[in-house]
Amino acid sequence: MAPSDDSSSTDEVTETTETSWLQRLGQAFVGIVIGLILVVVACGLLFWNEGRAVKTARSLTEGAGLVQSVAADKVDPAHEGKLIHVSGPLTSDRPISDLAFGVKSSGVRLVRHVQMFQWTETEESETSKKLGGGETTRKTYKYKRDWSEQRVDSSKFHERGGHTNPSMAQKTGEVIAPEIKLGAFSVPTWLLGNFGAEQAVPLTNDLVQALQARFSLPLQIVDNAIYVGRNPDDPEVGDYKIRFGEVPLQDASVVARQAGPSLDHYQTKAGRALALIEPGRVPAADMFKEAQDENRLITWLVRLGGVLLMFIGFVLILRPLSVIADVIPILGDVVGAGAGLVAFLCTFAVAPVVIAIAWFTYRPLVAIGVLVVGGAIAFGFHYLSRQKAAAAKAAKPAAA
Repeated sequence: MAPSDDSSSTDEVTETTETSWLQRLGQAFVGIVIGLILVVVACGLLFWNEGRAVKTARSLTEGAGLVQSVAADKVDPAHEGKLIHVSGPLTSDRPISDLAFGVKSSGVRLVRHVQMFQWTETEESETSKKLGGGETTRKTYKYKRDWSEQRVDSSKFHERGGHTNPSMAQKTGEVIAPEIKLGAFSVPTWLLGNFGAEQAVPLTNDLVQALQARFSLPLQIVDNAIYVGRNPDDPEVGDYKIRFGEVPLQDASVVARQAGPSLDHYQTKAGRALALIEPGRVPAADMFKEAQDENRLITWLVRLGGVLLMFIGFVLILRPLSVIADVIPILGDVVGAGAGLVAFLCTFAVAPVVIAIAWFTYRPLVAIGVLVVGGAIAFGFHYLSRQKAAAAKAAKPAAA
């Protein structure tokens, strides 16, 4: 098996393994422990998320009621320690530079994006059941050379021979301007970490000539990126593409605590520390509304993640049932489908209860409503199952 010369082509290795019914059963019982852990973790995640969401929402509401919009041209001692909203152009007297490459910027942030050409591994698996409960698993490991911003650890590849990645000497990083001002106020660097959208920094051949002495491989500009390697049309493992982006100086709006001439977190009575920044001249009310919308989005994403984690846990807990039935593969499929349905019902019975219990600490009235809905759903499923059982029992004498 020879490494591919083309970045779009792949080579692959296939491995077939046999697993007996007893081995599968042992793995399934181990899965019960893992499943229980996942269910407990999911309950903790859902409980924590509801507390976080309510505390954040209340803190933002508190902040929206306290914030005062002030002029950016001077620091008024009367607002010391208070939550203020200030808008204006960001300014800086000092350019920032990437010392490793000598690229400079007069903006807020300078970001270096590094990609290395390297081997990647993907795994495809196909499993078939056998009479008696055993399984045959066919795994195919595919290897492809591609660009990646993170080093791929080739020591963990199934087939390491011919697929070795070198260490990544150049890495992605950023530099944030240390002395950014918004009018008379100093803006701390921690507030600028995710601020603004990047723009490409134009690169010149003069820069490449200045850097050439530091690299053993040739350098050139390709698509406004420094290409480190012999031939960009036929890249080799270990070649680099290095691009630079900057967030330029621009108008910004900040909601934060006035701390002398600087801006800092504002600690609310509801429990969260507030500090918001957005590009442009944005009213304080709009900034708080966007923060509330973001909080709701995060809350729902974590809820979905917790529910999915809980469902996987219940699936693992019930898996031994389908493995036992797999002595006859068709029967195992039927039992597996039934176990999946039971796992689904358990998830949507337990998750609302966990959320409601969390809300009893923060929103008692809403918690009661959630419990009523969850109880109604559980009662509905129970009632339908009893009706179905009664109908089946009544049909037997009629059939006789």
